Amino acid sequence: MYEPIRTKSVHTMAGTTPDFPHRSREEELDIQLAGHLAALLTVTDELRALAPSDDLDVAAERLAGQVARLRGGRPPVRSAAAAAVHDAHTAALHQRAHALAGRALVVAASRADTAAAILAAERMDAHSAALAGRRELSAAG
Repeated sequence: MYEPIRTKSVHTMAGTTPDFPHRSREEELDIQLAGHLAALLTVTDELRALAPSDDLDVAAERLAGQVARLRGGRPPVRSAAAAAVHDAHTAALHQRAHALAGRALVVAASRADTAAAILAAERMDAHSAALAGRRELSAAG
């Protein structure tokens, strides 16, 4: 009355191993944290091109070190392109850097990476201070 099933099931059975590798939660968090820190490094490099400072130089090197550590020793790709100097652009970069540092802080805290969390918190403070300084200058002027 019924035809037997002759094709292989598309569903996996419990206890069998899949054909593709899975990443652990820690590996996924490492990838996510490295991505946030690499994006923060890119914005930091742009800010360094617009307004060079020792603080940004040190931050860029520390960020590059953390990204390399999370990527198994592979250094991040760095941009050498300089953007046009513009106050509104600089303020937007500080806002973006603050947001990226916040995202990195959340991921670093969830994976208990103290070094990355401290670095992200320091960068949030630095970009908040830079934004506050810009607001004070524009209010005084």
